[in-house]
Amino acid sequence: MTTRSTPVEEKRADGASVRIGTLVPLTRPGWVEAGQHLLAGLELAVGEVNDAGGVGGRPLELVVRDTAADPQKAAAAVDELAQLGVAALAGEYHSVVARAAATRADALGLPYLCSSSVLDTLTPERQTDWVARLSPPQSRGWRIYADFLLAAGHSRIAVATQPSVYWASGTRILRDHLAPHGATVIELDMRSLSPTALCDALVDNRATALLLLVGHPEPAVPIVKSVRGDQRLAEIVIGAPAGQPEFAEWATSLGEDGTGIPFLRYLPERLTPLGARVETALRERLTQAPSFVAYEGYDTVTVLADVLRSQGTDRARIAESWPRVTVEGTRGQIRFSRTPGISVWQWAWPPVQVVDRDPAEPERFRVLHTG
Repeated sequence: MTTRSTPVEEKRADGASVRIGTLVPLTRPGWVEAGQHLLAGLELAVGEVNDAGGVGGRPLELVVRDTAADPQKAAAAVDELAQLGVAALAGEYHSVVARAAATRADALGLPYLCSSSVLDTLTPERQTDWVARLSPPQSRGWRIYADFLLAAGHSRIAVATQPSVYWASGTRILRDHLAPHGATVIELDMRSLSPTALCDALVDNRATALLLLVGHPEPAVPIVKSVRGDQRLAEIVIGAPAGQPEFAEWATSLGEDGTGIPFLRYLPERLTPLGARVETALRERLTQAPSFVAYEGYDTVTVLADVLRSQGTDRARIAESWPRVTVEGTRGQIRFSRTPGISVWQWAWPPVQVVDRDPAEPERFRVLHTG
């Protein structure tokens, strides 16, 4: 398990700091770039909190553990961090990993603010008071994506899938939302199809859209290259609701082939004044445009710092405070509430956009739909 010390952790080894356990994917098979953006936002916010005097005069400290997209590793990290005495848990990008972390945090009585994972039931066995979440639930974001497909006139939508609770949940949400409108979802299992065979299946099924519900870079990149190179599929729309095209790695891997692929992004039309300032700082830290995941990281620490200032480090008091949070974040005012079908305290209205990379200018994102 990879351990990373923040500058604060290196300077303050005397136990005087307020510690937040932090889960991020920093090695493969995790999405490393997403983990780097998430951690950049978390660390930026911690630095600003400490520059402003910390929490009750004590510095805030991130105790970072690499999950590598492994649910078992994440659960073990939660156990370790709880024993280290962290006041709360933060982070994670991969939904299945966050679910393992949330389930363990709930069992241990460790408050967890989930930054960037969307499965509706993060704690599948029961509703919990210990976990809150900033990212929108999958059911909301993917329904908005389905509305975008309907508005664009798509009625035969193929999904290239791999085995995963996350992909299966996404497929179900799309099918349930699209079917009443007369649209058909055609599921194509990539365990038994090569990219070339997938192209044949798309032609045979007369699909007008293909959604990538698969991992990156494999098999997403070969699929895109194969579909883009097949003249029979010149008119098909490729989509990636999970957000793979958000990151520079996608553009580097695919070049022009990676443009014009709509995906979900959790940003507003305009950032708050705080968000605009944070954007500049994140861009300098990352040496590239920050993704929405970096803002989620920043907002996570902003919320936790506010809670820690008002409630102290008692874990039960932190968890009890979720419904009383009112914090101005980079993307709007953050409040948590109970949402039907969602097992955790949820920021009910994070912004949702469907965007793509502009074929004429791949570094520019075009907003195609908002919800």
